[in-house]
Amino acid sequence: MPVKPKAPEEPALLSGGNPQIAKGDGDGPVQAYIAAMPGWKRDVGLRLDALIMAAVPGVQKAVKWNSPLYGLNGRGWFLGVHCYASYVKVAFFRGAALHPVPPGGSKSPDTRYLDIREGDKIDEVQFTAWARQASQLPGQKM
Repeated sequence: MPVKPKAPEEPALLSGGNPQIAKGDGDGPVQAYIAAMPGWKRDVGLRLDALIMAAVPGVQKAVKWNSPLYGLNGRGWFLGVHCYASYVKVAFFRGAALHPVPPGGSKSPDTRYLDIREGDKIDEVQFTAWARQASQLPGQKM
């Protein structure tokens, strides 16, 4: 009897709804993460990715610790994205140096967050400005 090929498995969602994606460099793992983002969060992930790509020519991408990271070659990571149960969190690793400073505080004095909840309208002009500014600062080594 012929063996039926297995259908590709959907990525597991970790607690809080964050996709479990294998660590990897490049656009492929980031697109796999975005495709696995549940519900309305997928559209947020697609839009954020497009805005970052447009704002930062030559941006590098990777998935580490089940989160997409954005950075520049040789300069480290400037931004990360993570899904939670009721929002998508964008981490600006040197966010305290951005103007204006993103609204969400952190235990790290340098990091600032932007939380996006279902139905929130992303201020694309401000987000793009933050992504550009963040890309010009020294990034995090991870």
